[in-house]
Amino acid sequence: MAQTIIRKAAFAGLAVIIAALVSPLTKAKDFPTRPIQVIVPFAGGSASDVVTRVLLNQMEKTLGQRFVVENRPGAGGNSGTAAAAKASPDGYTLVMSTSGPLAANKTLFKELGYEPEKDFAPISLFAILPNVIVINSKLPPKTLMEFIVYAKAHPKELNYGSVGVGSSQHLAGAYFEQIAGVQLTHVPYRNIAQYTPDFITGSVPLGFQFLPNVLGLLQNGDARALAVTSENRMTALPDVPTAAEAGVKNYETFGWLALLAPAGTPKPIVDKIYGALAEAVKDSAVRGRFVEFGAEPVSPGPEELQKFIVSETAKWRHIIEKAGILPM
Repeated sequence: MAQTIIRKAAFAGLAVIIAALVSPLTKAKDFPTRPIQVIVPFAGGSASDVVTRVLLNQMEKTLGQRFVVENRPGAGGNSGTAAAAKASPDGYTLVMSTSGPLAANKTLFKELGYEPEKDFAPISLFAILPNVIVINSKLPPKTLMEFIVYAKAHPKELNYGSVGVGSSQHLAGAYFEQIAGVQLTHVPYRNIAQYTPDFITGSVPLGFQFLPNVLGLLQNGDARALAVTSENRMTALPDVPTAAEAGVKNYETFGWLALLAPAGTPKPIVDKIYGALAEAVKDSAVRGRFVEFGAEPVSPGPEELQKFIVSETAKWRHIIEKAGILPM
């Protein structure tokens, strides 16, 4: 009698284990059965928003379900990212987040409301957005090294604009000061539309901008691109050297876009979403649209994204603290 009870208990325990193993696989096989919400923690129409929508539109073809984008801007991207961290880990709520909310903001803000390295199941990076170092075309320097010499001769006289304290443009400028040994003056704006007239008049003649923000200035001849801040040249600006090629070594800074799910999302579901993402960025039309917005498509996967978030957090903590930028 006792042995029978023990055997029944053993079989029951084994059944529970098998069910636990099979359930995620079954869910992944059927996933998705309804539309997937993607929180974008920035305003609609921004470069990150547009590039994300291009990606998701292509992923729909692989997964067979619509993606519904919900823009939740606020607190430098923290508000929407925090909301996603609290969502059900079932694959039906994802978040597109960036270098700010997932790395730099951990040092820039006293409280995030989430832990970037623990509260998410990484899916993958999907876009890199290099900064473009631009100056007003009326300034004398024609190369990056000439600009550094010019800046050293005019300490704190050269203003550079950004869309706010702690923005990627601001941090790129602060990092450049540290690497190049120059002293610049940061001028924050609420939006890029306010910055453009001051750049044209020459009162704020410098920028470390994403391409969409300065493409019109470059096309009109109001701006001169001195370098891009990524490891490789930008597809959209093939004639503009990287900072390293222009003579400034160890200066790489860029925005990046990543797709994540709440922590606890079953790995088979994460893998299925990643498969659709990796397939989407191979599409020539998607790659072409990315290039239009100054983005380079990538798809390294979940493990690489996790490592990247850790390394970027450490990198920007050092730069921010050295620049003396106080947490908000």
